[in-house]
Amino acid sequence: MFQNLDMFKTAMSMARHAGLKQAVTAQNIANADTPKFRARAVADFSTLLPERDSAFALRATRSDHLAGSKEVSSVPTRTRAGAEPNGNGVILENEILNSVDAKRQHDRALAVYRASLGMLRSALSKQ
Repeated sequence: MFQNLDMFKTAMSMARHAGLKQAVTAQNIANADTPKFRARAVADFSTLLPERDSAFALRATRSDHLAGSKEVSSVPTRTRAGAEPNGNGVILENEILNSVDAKRQHDRALAVYRASLGMLRSALSKQ
């Protein structure tokens, strides 16, 4: 019953994605004055989720089923075109907004984890 807890995996993937987004944003800010530096951006978390037409994805119960998920470590990053006078693509205002978005995503992942843990505890408690 408790061998495959998908909510915990999703929360962990969301937290890892937020950490990666924060790290890329920090690297962009650190290189804001580097000439010809190409700012990077992380793809949205929704690109990691399986393709689906409805709100719920199908589960693979056998090895020949076609459902699957992508790992956060393989998240594609893209470079942005130069927009500043020194030729790099770092716009500090956008990087600050990206940082805030990464924090919100991390907080959301922790909220999902806490809620899932609370449901698991209540299911296992003796009443």
